[in-house]
Amino acid sequence: MSISRSRIHLHRLTPFIFNRIRQNQRLLTTSSSSAVRQSPQSSSSSQEVDDSTIVRMTDNCTRRLKQLSEKEASTEGKMLRLSVETGGCSGFQYAFLLDDKTNSDDRVFEKEGVKLVVDNISYDFVKGATVDYVEELIRSAFVVTENPSAVGGCSCKSSFMVK
Repeated sequence: MSISRSRIHLHRLTPFIFNRIRQNQRLLTTSSSSAVRQSPQSSSSSQEVDDSTIVRMTDNCTRRLKQLSEKEASTEGKMLRLSVETGGCSGFQYAFLLDDKTNSDDRVFEKEGVKLVVDNISYDFVKGATVDYVEELIRSAFVVTENPSAVGGCSCKSSFMVK
């Protein structure tokens, strides 16, 4: 009897889940088409940069990236890549990766010789945000601590909802 109830609940929830996925894909597609119309720019190439358009790194973030670069030869010269993907508890989630190359549509932000790379599509979701490195009892990770494009998110700070 509980199996049939589970199927009923699943049957009722399926349209809502698919609708949410479609909304997220539509948002990403809209951001993608607007990103194509914009010309890629780097925050370090312009002297007068609007503070609300850059992605900032905290001192903890730059310190940790320097430590990683010094500890392992395989991470030397790598940049921190921040991207936004559909998924997570709140609809979108942040993804961090150490990368050694940039693409033509990337925006590069630099602080104290450390580089943060954001692709043009993800940039629309994180402009004006702050990237930090936090050490907690359960994990140590790069996180987005402040994001003006986000309305809310889950307590793990890895997913968010768009305004």
